[in-house]
Amino acid sequence: MKNFLTWLATAATLSFALPVAGGQNDARLPSLFDQLKSAPNEAAADRIEQQIWRLWIASGNEDIDRLMTVGLEAMAGQDIDLALAVFDEMVKRAPGFAEAWNKRATVHYMLGNMERSVADIEKTLELEPRHFGALSGLGMVCLALGRDAAALEAFEAALDIHPYLPGADSTIRELRDKVRGKGI
Repeated sequence: MKNFLTWLATAATLSFALPVAGGQNDARLPSLFDQLKSAPNEAAADRIEQQIWRLWIASGNEDIDRLMTVGLEAMAGQDIDLALAVFDEMVKRAPGFAEAWNKRATVHYMLGNMERSVADIEKTLELEPRHFGALSGLGMVCLALGRDAAALEAFEAALDIHPYLPGADSTIRELRDKVRGKGI
């Protein structure tokens, strides 16, 4: 679980260093998701995952992309209030940009605003159903809310998209045991 949290924090904060035009509608994504699904090992999956994140964080609009950079830097610097203000503005200006919603969901999670985080995750998934990061985030929120069965479902969905998602296997095993134990 600790490795998974580390991965989630890294993905949420360090991706800004890799500017590439894209977004959830980028034509390269279907092929990348096919490659991710059939990756032969963790190292190959990691390389593909990084390509997907690069595309996801780039809206193709210079102003929105600058805001993304500011928001991610604010998150990395633990300036959560600034990050929230930036992602609020991004969602307002580019409501069809999935990663703006996903980053705001992460900030809401960091602030303990779990229901707001869930709402933003749902919007992210509406715009990008393959968003393994949002599904993982949903799992984390569900865990925080004590919704173990829902967390398990979210993590399993994320793992179905990204078979080498760091920490997901162990988290799923723990949750299956926990959920199974509640059913007895």
